[in-house]
Amino acid sequence: MLFQDLRFAVRQFRRAPGFSLTVIGTLALSVGLATAVFCVLDAVILRPLPYVQPDRIAFVQNVTRTGFAHPASWPDYKDQAVELKTFQSLAGYLDFRKITIDTPSDGPVSLDAVRATGNFFQVFGVQPMLGRTFLPGEEQEGRNDIAVLSFGAWQKYFAADRGVIGKTVRLDGRAVQIVGVMPSGFRYPLNLRNAVYSPRLITDSWMQNRGAHWLRIVGRLKDGVTVQQAQADLASTATNLARTYPDSDANESAQMVPLVERVDGKQRGPLWTLLFAVCALLAIGCVNVAGLLLARGVHREREMAMRVAIGAGRGRLFSQVLTESLLHALLGAAGGMLIASLLLQGMSAFLIRALDRGADVHMNGWVLAAAIAVAALTSLVASLYPASRLSGIDPNRALKSGANAGTQRSQSRLRSALIVIQVGLTLVLLVVAGLLMRSVTRYRDADLGFNPAHLLTAKVALSRSRYEGRDMLTAFYGPLEERVRHLPGVESAGLINVLPIDSSGDNSYIHIAGQPPLQQNSEMLAESRYVSMGYLETMGVALHRGRSLSPSLDGPDNKAGTVLVNDAFVARFIPHGMDPLSARMDESAKEEEWTRIVGVTGNIRQSIYDQPLPERDWLMDEIPSKYKPDLMSEMFVVVRTKGNPDALVPGIRAIVHDLDPTVPLDEPRTMNQVVSETLVLERMESWLFGIFASLALLLALVGLYGLVSHEVEQSTRDIGVRMALGATRNRILGMVISRVAIMLAAGAAAGLVLTFIARKLIGMVIYFEAQKEAGGFVLLALVLIVAGLLAALIPAVRAASIEPMQALRSE
Repeated sequence: MLFQDLRFAVRQFRRAPGFSLTVIGTLALSVGLATAVFCVLDAVILRPLPYVQPDRIAFVQNVTRTGFAHPASWPDYKDQAVELKTFQSLAGYLDFRKITIDTPSDGPVSLDAVRATGNFFQVFGVQPMLGRTFLPGEEQEGRNDIAVLSFGAWQKYFAADRGVIGKTVRLDGRAVQIVGVMPSGFRYPLNLRNAVYSPRLITDSWMQNRGAHWLRIVGRLKDGVTVQQAQADLASTATNLARTYPDSDANESAQMVPLVERVDGKQRGPLWTLLFAVCALLAIGCVNVAGLLLARGVHREREMAMRVAIGAGRGRLFSQVLTESLLHALLGAAGGMLIASLLLQGMSAFLIRALDRGADVHMNGWVLAAAIAVAALTSLVASLYPASRLSGIDPNRALKSGANAGTQRSQSRLRSALIVIQVGLTLVLLVVAGLLMRSVTRYRDADLGFNPAHLLTAKVALSRSRYEGRDMLTAFYGPLEERVRHLPGVESAGLINVLPIDSSGDNSYIHIAGQPPLQQNSEMLAESRYVSMGYLETMGVALHRGRSLSPSLDGPDNKAGTVLVNDAFVARFIPHGMDPLSARMDESAKEEEWTRIVGVTGNIRQSIYDQPLPERDWLMDEIPSKYKPDLMSEMFVVVRTKGNPDALVPGIRAIVHDLDPTVPLDEPRTMNQVVSETLVLERMESWLFGIFASLALLLALVGLYGLVSHEVEQSTRDIGVRMALGATRNRILGMVISRVAIMLAAGAAAGLVLTFIARKLIGMVIYFEAQKEAGGFVLLALVLIVAGLLAALIPAVRAASIEPMQALRSE
């Protein structure tokens, strides 16, 4: 019987290929998008972190009394490691600096680096695939000439050579021994795929400064310890440190965040909201398929009536209709798999950049099974009522009704309700897509404090050991800036250690000499940047007061450091009425070494999401030679051009290679690309919701067109009678359009109500105030209504064009 039903279903497909392709296409689009999002949710949220007991791992950070979270200092970490009783192990690391490694196949390459304490791998409990990991205390000088490779770096740059253990390579020009390779599942941080792990941290000047916040901390809780107990332990330790070191720790407390929450926290809300959007799209697809099946069922009422009249039972008809629907589902699932695969390929760059675990997103057996189940369920739900109605048809009524089959009020109301549901859900998706697109545009067009157009950036990383005993500025960076400045098409060039928008830098507490001690509940922190003379001109940052930094005045022989500060610094630290050019920062015990402010510049945003922070800019020339390996090992070249910035890339590469062939140059990017890549998560959300909303709108308009066309077809005789009794063509047109307008208005109203109800869920993706956005929402609703009326116009005109005599003879 099943075989007979399948053969009959195939014949039905061949008899009405347009209808079958429409149903299969609707299912394929809906299921394909759903499957792609399921793949993302599976990899990012549902799949556990690749560590042993990840729920026992926590991220520890310093928090000011006003809630500003930032890294710890090395002395604070050492004190916490001794005092904390609730942590089995507490490791420190930094991951904001790359490392240059000499590889057998590619020569010197710049890789992501994780510099960590010796107990780093103990926190995660993952054993190496080859060799060993660090041992406690191996971050100490003399024991730290070792490295562990990530699986990705081992495969890509060492050709998966199992004999790599024990070999010596050069990291930043220093000979180190490879002691281990981690398994393919291990990454920390999760966004680093090709990484080198090293116990070589940073120099003593940073590690001795309790006010320098650069160290990230991750720890494993002891068995049986709760998060609340660990947090109380941290708070107690922070209180002790504040009491012991009031100058640096008075405003500091410590906070722990479970690693699962830290990894997924920012992404969980938007992804769950994407799931809501997928469910809405599936509902629209289900409603659309149900409407198509209902319309198709009207054409088959006489056929089913004949089957009943010659003895077919209700169960037999029901199973036959469901078999057709399940065949639709299987073909729709196959099409959905293809669409999901293509969508994931197109999204791969977005996913890798936007999500920490984006590289893990791929199709798997569980997702395939879920997609087939979703397709089957969607088709089954959509076909249950049409199948039930067809199988329970009254043969006498159907055979007598003739062309009036399917014109009962209950069926008309049901089809109208389906359109209202589609329009309402479509409006919600349009609202979210519109909010996201506007948000991306607002961030992209925000006042950054500089003009990103015609700006090219490139990161340069020097080997410390190679430049040991040499001045990095005179040997490399100075000639680099000078030669780049003279390239054809270059207006100006400069250098900075932390590129705005791209990455975060370090900060420290600030106190102005002669002012009261630091107050509690205040964030007296300022960012520190190291720049060349040409940097501010290249970025187009205005000098508001004072003078620029100058090597002749602010060189390394100058005991009193000199800085430029921005307007945000003046607003935060300089009392009203005080001349900032007369202010000095007393971070040194010797008054002759207090830092002087020589100029005030405009603000530049360090982050695209936040307002500018207080910032101090130091001249690279002023950095004492002993600190240059730490502060200048990585710098960004910034070039302002007259034309296309990409045209300068070959010239910059040639200059870098000529100055030092061992220096790898990261792929240069325009500043517009930096801004765009920073907004990658927002762009991905906007892109996906835009696809969802566009598809939902298409399905709603197709469904509306089909409904009106079907009702016009079924009401041909009724329209002919009306026209024979005196109804004008305009009246018929108005009758059809008014009915469509009522459905659209009802759907739009339902969508607005649903948007208000779901505002908290939508707020997980983007913040908005419903009252302020009401005008925009109403405008979107009006646009949707106009689009629906245009979709219904063709069948409505066709209804008004019916000839009365031909309609009356059609029975």
